[in-house]
Amino acid sequence: MTTLDRQEFVAGYLAEAEEHLQTANRDLLAIEAGLHRNEPHPRGVRDLFRALHTLKGLSAMIGVDAVVDVAHEMEAVLRLADRGSGRLSLPAVEVLLKGVQAIEARVAAFAAGKQVPPAPQDLVAALVALRPVTEGVPAAPPSTIALEPELLSKLSASEQLQLIQGASGDRRVLRVDYVPSPARTAEGTTITKVRERLGKIADVVKVVPLAIPKSEHAPAALQFALLVITDVSDEGVAEAASVQVSDVHEVVIEVHPTEPPPAWESSDEEGSDADAPLRTSSIRVDVARLDDAMEKLSELVVTRFRLARAVHALREQGVDVRELGAIVDENARRLRDLRGCITRARMVPVRELLERVPLIVRGMRRSTGKTVQLELEAGSAELDKAVAERVFPAIVHLVRNAVDHAIEPALERAALGKPERGCITVACFEHSNSELELRVSDDGRGIDAARVARRAGRAAPRTQRELLEILTLPGFSTVDQATSTSGRGMGMDIVQRIAVGALGGSLTLETEAGAGTTFTLRIPLSLSIVDSFSFACAGQTFVVPVSMVEEIIDLSTAPIVAPPAPASQAKQVKLIERRGQAIPLLPLAGLFALDDEQAGASKALIVRRAGEPFAFAIDRMFGQQEVVVRPLEDPLVKVTGVSGATDLGDGRPTLVLDLLGLAQASSQSASAVSA
Repeated sequence: MTTLDRQEFVAGYLAEAEEHLQTANRDLLAIEAGLHRNEPHPRGVRDLFRALHTLKGLSAMIGVDAVVDVAHEMEAVLRLADRGSGRLSLPAVEVLLKGVQAIEARVAAFAAGKQVPPAPQDLVAALVALRPVTEGVPAAPPSTIALEPELLSKLSASEQLQLIQGASGDRRVLRVDYVPSPARTAEGTTITKVRERLGKIADVVKVVPLAIPKSEHAPAALQFALLVITDVSDEGVAEAASVQVSDVHEVVIEVHPTEPPPAWESSDEEGSDADAPLRTSSIRVDVARLDDAMEKLSELVVTRFRLARAVHALREQGVDVRELGAIVDENARRLRDLRGCITRARMVPVRELLERVPLIVRGMRRSTGKTVQLELEAGSAELDKAVAERVFPAIVHLVRNAVDHAIEPALERAALGKPERGCITVACFEHSNSELELRVSDDGRGIDAARVARRAGRAAPRTQRELLEILTLPGFSTVDQATSTSGRGMGMDIVQRIAVGALGGSLTLETEAGAGTTFTLRIPLSLSIVDSFSFACAGQTFVVPVSMVEEIIDLSTAPIVAPPAPASQAKQVKLIERRGQAIPLLPLAGLFALDDEQAGASKALIVRRAGEPFAFAIDRMFGQQEVVVRPLEDPLVKVTGVSGATDLGDGRPTLVLDLLGLAQASSQSASAVSA
């Protein structure tokens, strides 16, 4: 194997490992939730077993022996649990979660090129000690499942329990008989496709291959029996499986005192195609390749700017460029379509981003002793992977603060007439085509503004915007003694720097004493190529993202007034009336010390920071266009109000402005002067 081949294989292993570890955490949390309801989760146990079994095999191939050792012991526990109808104890779930954490740590060490530590012996001993406990759990309830013995013998105890649970509710257990043939294969209908389509309308419990007499209908002498749980009609199931309605049979299940179903054993079909993971029409692509594609697209966008400028110059010289102009316009549309394709390829579902939040809340419940319920509302929203990686630490800080500071202990909540179980909600949805809104809410005690102000040595905040400014002060904390989760003054400051500084979004706060608190982040869906407005101010060209601008107004029709101010205040902030509301009008040229005169200003850009509107006076607008944003990371050239630079095709850098940062700096400066 060449070095390049090994690198690609390692990258594939890390991607697979991350996926299986996410599955393991999700299944363990689902199993734990079922135990609290006194309901076994046999499917979760089997899915967890498969994820660990696959991860163990991959780790063995790549040579990560420590992962193999831990996964093997976890498999042994789960195999015994599967024989016991998918039942695990809460202590067993706790040890298994520690096992997943140990595997995650060793995969991370391998990914970083560090020495992988061996499997922790205390963890291995704890897993081995679980085996007698797991063997003693109750088996599936005695029952009769109306299936022929050959098919029934293929079902594990947990699969039988899953069928019994499915038949006890509003859903039905069905057997679907599918016979493969060359004609069906030519049409693209295979057992994998059938299983995939049925999986969209039903829970596929088992796919069992059965030998049948060879005939014209069954040239391969093979039939697949699919056992599913669904609430869809026989006709709908038959259509999804590409079979006749007569091939769909309801399975009658009766629970009564009989001998328990046979124990599960590892069968030859464990690695067969019938029980193999679903094959989908998707592939894994290294993020670096997508980054490279986006970089090449960025260069094409800049080239298009240069081409548009050249066409404009020819037009000014009197050359007929109508056909060339049409080609340039078509090229712009194609580039926009290409940008959309690459951007969508980089998107990850927000629900995947939030998969680790339940683990965080679970850990906080144990460390604080509080009873907390988590609700996730992610919907179908998606986010650029680079943005997702940056914003996740902010979500972690907000959730930890909610559990640690906001949610009251159970006794205190009961005394206040609240449910003893606190509630934290993390909700995400697309606010626009280019912006995501993320909310972290709790039903806790709310924020005591007066106490926060006293601790910070500040005057009592008059608005929630001023309260948020105090909470996001560097090093500020509301607790007297640091703990393992809070008290170091790094939480809200980090959230502010991520949401506003790094991502160019916004952070707002709503809190009510005794009712709870909500933090709202609005962040761009992507960072590299953005839709922007370009404009002129004091002879300079600037760019600002479209998502940051709420409105563009004409100053010639808007009344401008100067409010009364102390004689000692050299400069007065003028106000502009907008639909009956007075808005501060800030001269952009003056803020950048380009020109103190505002006579040439004819337009104003309205932005909203922390719910408060601000207007920035500019000379004239050029229009809207896609630009490639290059962030300014060097602290020597980083200034307030500038988030990056771009090239509009003239070969000169054009500054991308952060008007929200300018509004905050101007507001703080005005507060300091008035003080």
